[in-house]
Amino acid sequence: MAAEIHPATAAMLRNFRYDHLPAGLQAVSKPFHDLAHRLAETLAGPEVAKALDDLWSAKNWAVVAASNAEREGV
Repeated sequence: MAAEIHPATAAMLRNFRYDHLPAGLQAVSKPFHDLAHRLAETLAGPEVAKALDDLWSAKNWAVVAASNAEREGV
């Protein structure tokens, strides 16, 4: 069932952009982008906003971890 995306949810989805990142970090960030859009397109309610908020935090930590690994040559 496809849900109509609330304007606030649509605004949150912009946080999942990854085109500004270097290619290696884009590969880490893109799965989070894809999942965020899938959640927003199929679910509704305030729980979606919470899920996206937590997913955004997880995405940020994953990108930081990948960035640190690149910098350290891991």
